[in-house]
Amino acid sequence: MLKKKNKKQQEELEQVEQNNNKKEEYSVLKKKTVKELIAPSGIDASNIDHLEIISNTKRYARSFFVSALPRMAIFPELFRDLYMFGDINTSIYIEPIPEEKSQRELNKIINELETERIVAADRGNINRQSTVGQKRLEAEQLRDEIAAGFNKLYEASIISTLFTYSLEDLDKYSKLLSTEMSKSLVGIKSAWALQEEAFTSNLPLMNNKIKKTHTFDRRSMGTVFPFTTSEVGHATGVPLGFNKQTGVPILFDNFHQSLTNYNMVIFAKSGAGKSVTMKTLISRSSVLMNIESLALDAEGEYAIVAEALGGINIVISPNSKTIINLFDIEPEIIKDEITGKERVVINVENKVEDVTQALLTMARGSTRSEEVNELTKQIIAESVAEEYASAKITGDPASLYETAAGGPEGQNMLARQKKLMPTVGSWYKRIQKKAKENKNPDYQYHYSYLLKVMKQYIREYDGQMAYFDGQSTFELLDGATFINLDISGLEERFARPLAQQILLSWIWEKYVKKNSEDRTKASKKRVLVDEAWMLLPYPEAVDFLNTMARRARKRNVSLAIISQRFQDFYEKQEAQAVLTSSDTKLFLAQDKSEIEYLREVFKLSEGEANFLVTCQRGEGLLKVGQDTAILQITPTAKEFEFIETNLNKLVNNNKKLIEQ
Repeated sequence: MLKKKNKKQQEELEQVEQNNNKKEEYSVLKKKTVKELIAPSGIDASNIDHLEIISNTKRYARSFFVSALPRMAIFPELFRDLYMFGDINTSIYIEPIPEEKSQRELNKIINELETERIVAADRGNINRQSTVGQKRLEAEQLRDEIAAGFNKLYEASIISTLFTYSLEDLDKYSKLLSTEMSKSLVGIKSAWALQEEAFTSNLPLMNNKIKKTHTFDRRSMGTVFPFTTSEVGHATGVPLGFNKQTGVPILFDNFHQSLTNYNMVIFAKSGAGKSVTMKTLISRSSVLMNIESLALDAEGEYAIVAEALGGINIVISPNSKTIINLFDIEPEIIKDEITGKERVVINVENKVEDVTQALLTMARGSTRSEEVNELTKQIIAESVAEEYASAKITGDPASLYETAAGGPEGQNMLARQKKLMPTVGSWYKRIQKKAKENKNPDYQYHYSYLLKVMKQYIREYDGQMAYFDGQSTFELLDGATFINLDISGLEERFARPLAQQILLSWIWEKYVKKNSEDRTKASKKRVLVDEAWMLLPYPEAVDFLNTMARRARKRNVSLAIISQRFQDFYEKQEAQAVLTSSDTKLFLAQDKSEIEYLREVFKLSEGEANFLVTCQRGEGLLKVGQDTAILQITPTAKEFEFIETNLNKLVNNNKKLIEQ
């Protein structure tokens, strides 16, 4: 009993002590001023053109003030670029001007303008006389409006502070900000030698130490307020989701004329809803806009979508009988440089380069061997070119066909049939022959290396990766609503990225090029590359992906890239062309480790960045060109039957169906 009593007294004492500590902390906070509470650890103001803010990580700040304004202000475009320019704070101090002072100043300006107009008339300067006369009329109109109570004058001071993590970035973004603002005829100047005063003026202390003011009337003053919501979307398209800020449905047209290109990228962490979003877009655009889609399915998630849309599902695995011929080539339309007319040709040179790049990746293997160099590439390229030459395939589209005799009931007739294409197997035999004939010791090692490592891709030698050796066993038919190329059965470390590269080249020949053969019948097509991060370790694959992103628009094709880690694309310089060639970007929930890269590249505000770290599944940030919106994607119950990817939910759904 005594022990329990002592224990209870001890707990009461601890509670009293905690309450006393809280009261002490609260009293300390009450004694501190607002300035002391929001101040960083330290600020170095020794530089005349910037400040160094010392906290957990050093940051650099440079303050500006608006020095010039256009003659006319348009809402909401006047300061949009300033408010939306990444990590920047802006303060606007507005002070009404009394009516008596307004009338007095305007009368003074009117008299000065009238004097200037008379002088210009005496000198015969008609242009100057007309300009000054117009200004005088505007000043009189403004004076009369103020006198009648319909208008009012204000003095406003606009101050901004730009933040970066390095001095080099501060200089770079300062120049960029000045350039962006000059587009709307707004001039900004650095608060040279007044950085500390300008920085203090831009804090929430209501103390303007930079008295650089401009005069606004009531209408123009309204243009400085940032009370606008960015609306993303088009007048036509498919319902992609809802704008969480306004509740308005977002219609999205992947092929809208306002877009500089039709490509899109989706970045999100695992489980954020990437696949669900893409399946929703594919299914709705197929039904509502007749957009044909092809998915390079790395995880086997899109087979059920192909079934639901009445499409085609093709499985490529070591056990399947499906063959994709890397050497397949198709005609394309080009514009003649001299006549300007379009003509159909076969671009053998480009195809030789594409095949060479794929064979180089195959030769490097999963270890990305450094044994493969320019000499190896030369041997591969020469042999690939010889393969097409031996098949008598030239720039003439007719060279793809051969004349065959024969017909029904023994009747002779001439008919065209497509030639058998070179294959990886025939190329390998050519390498064997050239290796025997080779007398140059510099090439001997490379021939020997190719003969060893490439044997695994040859069907004749029962290679474990021979599914790319032989004539293609199927064609990509035009008009199919959805085609799914399922490569989930391949080994993930190397076979799957290799298949992505080879299939991208094959899709370009069989699916993308064909879309421009007849411009009057060219349909809208989408090529989806799921889990694109797998390609990044292989330079030849990245190079082809960049080329495809740049050239897809001319074929009326949208390239859609889905990946988990944005950092992988950001850090790999060669892959950044994919980002710059994509006008539509969707960011779903992100890891904290990724968010700083997104903030830096896409100039996200702190609020947008925090939202992406904390948002729920199906929520994200949609950027279409310069416009941004917070998006909520909510598929219907019927759509969830074939787009859900969560295994636990799929099991529960199946149980419910069985019970019914």
